[in-house]
Amino acid sequence: MPILLLAVVVVVLDQLAKYYIQARMVPGMSIPVIDGVFDITYVLNPGAAFGILEHQTAFFLVVALIMIVAICYYYPRIPPGYRLLRIGIGLQVGGAAGNVIDRVKTGYVVDFLDFRVWPVFNIADMAIVTGVALIIYNTLYLSGKKDEKK
Repeated sequence: MPILLLAVVVVVLDQLAKYYIQARMVPGMSIPVIDGVFDITYVLNPGAAFGILEHQTAFFLVVALIMIVAICYYYPRIPPGYRLLRIGIGLQVGGAAGNVIDRVKTGYVVDFLDFRVWPVFNIADMAIVTGVALIIYNTLYLSGKKDEKK
């Protein structure tokens, strides 16, 4: 799957889920899905993970822009065959774009997945974390090796 298509799929899924939550819930509202384990909780997050750097919208926008520009520069230089690295980058770009859309619209990121033992997060956050994990895995264990069978 091309990186742009993967990023667009992440953004669309993320934004649709956030739209659904915003249309049916009010901030702070929580709906138990698995009692004591998982809730859908509508949170407006003004910061990053764990609520750090609250209300630093300009900072987050600049960081996202730098990341997207760097990926646009480096992505074409990735040799063919590095599928996990490409998927990781696509997930990371899609997740960053999903959260940037929220920040531009409202100054907040809409979070709603609540596992009760972890801060509330969203689909874009999952894509970013998964993308970073794939990039790290590729760097540590597949560096110099193609991960795609010919």
